Amino acid sequence: MALKNQLKHVAGKDVGEIIVYALSTCQWCKKTKELLKNLKIEYNYIDVDLLSKTEERELHELFGQMNVDMNFPVIIVNDKNVIVGFQEDKIRKLSK
Repeated sequence: MALKNQLKHVAGKDVGEIIVYALSTCQWCKKTKELLKNLKIEYNYIDVDLLSKTEERELHELFGQMNVDMNFPVIIVNDKNVIVGFQEDKIRKLSK
């Protein structure tokens, strides 16, 4: 998967595999990443607006398989739980 090569890592407490799909210019995406960082939660992220066309197609396939809309940010926890948008309460629950 070429998409996995684009992951950027932020160190913190391991609460499971967390991947944030974001837009580099989105204020809600920035707030999401900042909240995770402030909670000291380890996560990986991809700014999807900076992907190649091949990686974009791969992302569309992934989101289609998971039945996820292309609204950002999208947080995928342990390949099964999905949080779409900046939902502070749900993000905070990840640290517990």
